[in-house]
Amino acid sequence: MPPSPVDLREPVLAWFDAHARDLPWRAPDRTPWGVLVSEVMLQQTPVARVEPAWRAWMLRWPTPADLAEAPTGDVLRAWDRLGYPRRALRLQECARTVVDRHGGVVPSTEPDLLALPGVGSYTAAAVLAFAFGRRSVVLDTNVRRVLARTVQAQALPHPTQTAAEVRLAAGYVPDDDAEAARWAAASMELGALVCTARAPRCRGCPVVGVCAWYAAGRPADELAGRRRTQRFVGTDRQVRGRVMALLREAIAPVPAAALDAVWPDTHQLSRCVDSLLADGLIARDAPVSDDDPPTFRLPA
Repeated sequence: MPPSPVDLREPVLAWFDAHARDLPWRAPDRTPWGVLVSEVMLQQTPVARVEPAWRAWMLRWPTPADLAEAPTGDVLRAWDRLGYPRRALRLQECARTVVDRHGGVVPSTEPDLLALPGVGSYTAAAVLAFAFGRRSVVLDTNVRRVLARTVQAQALPHPTQTAAEVRLAAGYVPDDDAEAARWAAASMELGALVCTARAPRCRGCPVVGVCAWYAAGRPADELAGRRRTQRFVGTDRQVRGRVMALLREAIAPVPAAALDAVWPDTHQLSRCVDSLLADGLIARDAPVSDDDPPTFRLPA
């Protein structure tokens, strides 16, 4: 029997009040822009790596207008090793759109947020909840896992989010705006700290007494054989990261020969360089003469 919304929410909210992490994008003086930046940075990147990068970023570009005017190369250098650097480009595009269409103020409606570059349904919902204290259905990996276990007795949610899952989650969101925003943060925190994917701490969970998965004996994941395990070593992502790292640290354009030393597989390296050029993450300068090699750098 799945728990009722009240039976699930109340202990989670009480636990959150006592155990929530002190994160800067949750501070009383947070801004909608700071929340939006945090949500983009936190996509597929752990909090421990994001927090110092977020603090430095917000000191340097505290408003959308500041980031909109920044040189793209500086933006990519500041992104450093957060991973998936296209997010940095989308964030700058987002800042420019906020300036052009909204006078430099992050919009507070879901349609306007969804129209921003790089903002999908999760990010829009998170900004509504955490920046504006509005009711929304915030469904990240952690929240999906908490609901899959407590409500559906499943070890992990389905790899693909479904409309039925969104409807189920919406049924557990309080009607009140402020409480709904707290529930979004609390359920996410529970998934991040207690109801983790690999080693859930059920004995320390505030809702172990109403958890359908725990009551069923913590059955194994039925889709374990079909879930993809992400590999990094030897992938194009690793090669692209090495190229980006070299150019971030360079004080001058890098000749092609120096780029060749990044990776032994010349075909894979060439493919990755071409993809970085296509994504706008790096730039190639034509040689001054036929005797000079082309050089590579971050965009201006």
